[in-house]
Amino acid sequence: MVQLHSFNFKTEWIPTSIRYNRKEKKMSILSFPERGKWGDSNWRGNCSGHIYQALFNQYKDVKSFCDPMMGSGTSIAVAKEMGLTAYGLDLHSGFNALRHSIRDTIGQEVDMCHSHPPYSTIFGYSGCVWGDTPHPDDLSHSSNHEDFHEKMHLVLMNQREATKPGGYYGTLIGDLRKNGAYTSLQAECLTRMPANELVSVAIKAQHNTVSGRNTYSKMKHFAITHEYLLLWQKPKAPLSILFDLSEMAKAQAARLQSAWRVIVAHAMMALGGKASLGDLYKKISESAPDKLKSNENWQAKVRQILQVTPKFCSVERGVWAFA
Repeated sequence: MVQLHSFNFKTEWIPTSIRYNRKEKKMSILSFPERGKWGDSNWRGNCSGHIYQALFNQYKDVKSFCDPMMGSGTSIAVAKEMGLTAYGLDLHSGFNALRHSIRDTIGQEVDMCHSHPPYSTIFGYSGCVWGDTPHPDDLSHSSNHEDFHEKMHLVLMNQREATKPGGYYGTLIGDLRKNGAYTSLQAECLTRMPANELVSVAIKAQHNTVSGRNTYSKMKHFAITHEYLLLWQKPKAPLSILFDLSEMAKAQAARLQSAWRVIVAHAMMALGGKASLGDLYKKISESAPDKLKSNENWQAKVRQILQVTPKFCSVERGVWAFA
């Protein structure tokens, strides 16, 4: 059974010492060295409650809030103090954001649905922070980064569905580096969700991190000491979910087509602005091997791009150039 945490407190009950100036506008760089009194300080990765203060301060039209990955309950405690109707859900209390509808579980849509997910493969929560064994749908136990990206996309779609038209949904997420490879989790979120619904990207400084406390003599790149607070706004006009999904699929297809145009143009540029198909294939296989892995018919894709893009023209059989 899912354990649902719901709170509704009136603002006037809050002592003056902890009320917040809702007229104060926050900047897009947030830094709070102290995590505050909310939640459990022993819960690894726990976010500072001051972040949620700033979030609710900024969006004063938000009266109801849901966190589908509340962890130790920091966001819910802050929302409660600030007079919001708040719903807290989490995998450790029986709610599965990959299998259960947030909207159906809490019984309504909310003004804001925001999450702070466990990061892909960086640190396991189930079987370590809570529970005796790893849970298969725990995002921190994703089999690889692509698995995490797909699951996080589903979580954000679930949050979007639970948001009122005109309301906000989003996440607090960072990037990671492991074994020398840099993975931008936030960039994948931005790429996979509707670009026309994105309203804000804020930078949150991370304090007291393990990597920040250590000194690495062979560290070539900057240490990652920030996260991103991403917010989208659900359109006010009521649209069917099938229409929404169709529009998202079209946007993804357009981005993919654009990426291939750039790849072909870059190869043509490197070959002096004119090249045979064979030379183009060879150059593309050298410069964009990741794209080839995801499309076994990539040579046909290259030919299609050359044929339908006005930027290119055929100068003779099997030879193409910039128009």
